[in-house]
Amino acid sequence: MELHETNIKEIITRLSLDQKLALLTGKDGWTTVAVESLGIPSITVSDGPHGLRQVEQIVDGREVIRKAVCFPTSAAMAATWNPSLVCQVGKALGEECQANEVDILLGPGTNIKRTPLCGRNFEYFSEDPLLAGELAAAYIEGVQSTGVGTSLKHFATNNQETDRHQISTEVDIRALREIYLKPFEIAVKKARPWTVMCAYNRLHGIYCSENQFLLNDVLKEEWGFQGIVVSDWGAVYDRAKALKASLELEMPFKDRSVANLKEAYQNGEINNADIDTALERLLRIVFYAARNRQKRVKVYEADRHHTLAKQAALEAITLLKNETQALPVQKNQVKKLAVIGGLAENPVIQGGGSAHVQTDKVESPLFWIKELAGEEIQVDYFPAYMSGQPAIAELNQAIAGAQTADMALVFAGNRNGIESESYDRAAITLLPEMEQTIIKVAAQNPNTVVVIQAGSAVDMTAWIDKVKAVVFNWYAGQAGGSALAEILFGMANPCGKIAETFPLRLEDNPAYATYPGNGHASWYAEGIMVGYRYYDSYHKEVLFPFGHGLSYTNFDYRDLKIIPESAAENDEVTVSFMVRNSGKMPGKEIVQLYVRDRVCKVLRPDKELKGFKKVELQPGEEQPVEMKLDRTAFAYFNSSLNKWHVESGEFEIIVGASSRDIRLAGSVTIRGENDFS
Repeated sequence: MELHETNIKEIITRLSLDQKLALLTGKDGWTTVAVESLGIPSITVSDGPHGLRQVEQIVDGREVIRKAVCFPTSAAMAATWNPSLVCQVGKALGEECQANEVDILLGPGTNIKRTPLCGRNFEYFSEDPLLAGELAAAYIEGVQSTGVGTSLKHFATNNQETDRHQISTEVDIRALREIYLKPFEIAVKKARPWTVMCAYNRLHGIYCSENQFLLNDVLKEEWGFQGIVVSDWGAVYDRAKALKASLELEMPFKDRSVANLKEAYQNGEINNADIDTALERLLRIVFYAARNRQKRVKVYEADRHHTLAKQAALEAITLLKNETQALPVQKNQVKKLAVIGGLAENPVIQGGGSAHVQTDKVESPLFWIKELAGEEIQVDYFPAYMSGQPAIAELNQAIAGAQTADMALVFAGNRNGIESESYDRAAITLLPEMEQTIIKVAAQNPNTVVVIQAGSAVDMTAWIDKVKAVVFNWYAGQAGGSALAEILFGMANPCGKIAETFPLRLEDNPAYATYPGNGHASWYAEGIMVGYRYYDSYHKEVLFPFGHGLSYTNFDYRDLKIIPESAAENDEVTVSFMVRNSGKMPGKEIVQLYVRDRVCKVLRPDKELKGFKKVELQPGEEQPVEMKLDRTAFAYFNSSLNKWHVESGEFEIIVGASSRDIRLAGSVTIRGENDFS
C-alpha cells in the first residue's frame, strides 16, 4: 500500500488527548472523526458485499438506503469458481462507491461455512479455505483497483449468528490455522485489504475485538498486515482492552467509548504509546483514502453493471440434476409449459440484514421464460402458494395445469427473512408447502424441473427422486431472471459448481452435535474435518458433493504430468493435463486439483483442494491446464511445533470435476521433515 507523505507523527504530537481518543471511534454510524484545524479529513464507510448499501439519511428513526446494483451474493459468486469474474464485480462495486463518495466498502465476508444453518452463509464463499481465500483476494483486488478500500470480515470464527455477541468458539489451534484463519491469511497476503473487521464472538474466551493473538500476533506481526482493524458494528465490549489488543477504529460512535479510554489512560491501563501507535496506523489509512478520492468518478454505468451482474449469474447458476437430459427445454418437444410458484414472478435475489441492497431493477424469471418461449410454447403460470401460506385453490389449479403440460417448472426456495444476519436458519429443508407442491406436481407430471432460490445448502431428500432436474439458482442478484431463462432454454450452458457440500440431511453435518453450543461456548469438536474433508474422509453419502455441477456438454481429461516426480518441500511442483470438450455445445469446465497425504503421523483429510481453474472450450476443442503447487499444498499445521510442517513421503495428486468425480491421479514424493524435533 502506497502511503501518503504527510508527517503523521508530527500531526499526532499536536493533537490533544481528547482529540486523539475521539479519533479512535466513529463520528456517527458511517464516518470517522475529522480534525479540520490539522487537516485530518473524515472518511466514509458503507455496507455492501454484493452491492452498495449506503444509508442516505435517517427519517423517523428509519434508514433510507440509496439505490444500487444488486450483484449475485458471495455464495453465488463462489459457485462461479472464477476469480477474474469476482475481480470484475469488485471493480464495479468500487465504481459505485466512488460515485457515491464512499471510501471503504465493508466486505468481503470470508468466514468458513461450518454449518449450513448459519444465517449469513449467503454472504460467505465456501467451506474450503483455499477457494474462499482466493475469491476474497480477487474481490479485494477489484474494489481496491478503483481507489476504494475494503474490509475483510469477520475475523475470526464467526460461523454462526446464534448468540454471536457472547458465544466463545472453542477450536483447536490446528483447525483454527488450517480452516478458519487460512482464507483470511490468503486474502491479507495476496490482496492487502485496507481494513480487517473483527467479529462479534469470543475466541477461546476472549472477544475477537480484544484478542491480541488474533489482531496483533497473527494478523499484524505474522502476516504483515499494514492496514487497520475496525470493529464490527457494536462488537467492542471494552474499548480500552480492544485498543490494547490492536483495534484501531471502533464503529459506530458510542458515547461511553471515549470516556472508557480516558479512564483507562488515567488508571495506567493504556499509555501514550498504545494511543499514538493506533493513531498512526489509522491516520495513514485516512490520508490514503482521502488521496484516492482523486480517482473518483461522478457517475457509474448502471446498465453495464447490470450486464455484469447477469454475466455473474450465468456463471453461478448450477445444474445439480438432469435426468434423461430434461434440460435444456426443447421447443420441438415441449409445447406447453406450466410455471408454478410465486418465486417465478417475484424472485428472492439476496439475503437479509446489513448486506441487503435496495435496487429498483429486478428481472422476473417468469417474464424472461415467456419471452424466450415465444409463440412456440404456451406458458401457463400458477402462483400455487402466496406469502409463504398454502392456498388450496391455487395449488389445485397448479396441479391441474401440471397434468396437461409437457413440462412443469416449479420455483421454490428460501423466502425473504429465512436467510439473514442476526439469526440462523431453523432447518435446511424448504417450507412444507413448497415441498408438498413439488411432490404433488411431480406426481402428475413426470417431466418436472425444480428451480431453487437460496443462499446455502438445501435438504432435498423428500422430493429429489421424484423430479427430473434441479437447477440451483442461488441468490442470483437483480439480473438473475434472464440468466436463468437463457440456461433453461439452452441459450447458455450452465457452468456453476457448488462451493459447499449439500448433505442428505442436517444431522449428517459434522458440526451437528455441537452447534450452536450452550449459549456461552461452541465446541468445534470436528476439528479440521469440515465440509467435504469430513464427508469424503469417512465415506458419508451426500446429496451433492463439493465442487459438483453439471453441464449440457461433456468434458474429458487426459495426460496427467507431474514435474518433478520427487521434490524438496520448498520446491515448486508443476501439474499439467489436457481437458477436451467432447460434447456438442460450448461450455466452461471447473477443474479441481486435490492433494492426498497417503501416510502421515497425524490425522489428515482424504483430500484437500489445492488448485482450481475454469476452462472455456468449444465443441471438440482441447486445452492444456497447468497448476503449480508450493510448500503450502503439502503442509499441515503441527500443533506440537506450532508451525506449518511437511512430512516426507508420497502425496497423491488428484484431478477431478468434483471432490468425488475423480478423472486423473498421480503422485509426487516430497522430502520434508519426518520428525517433530
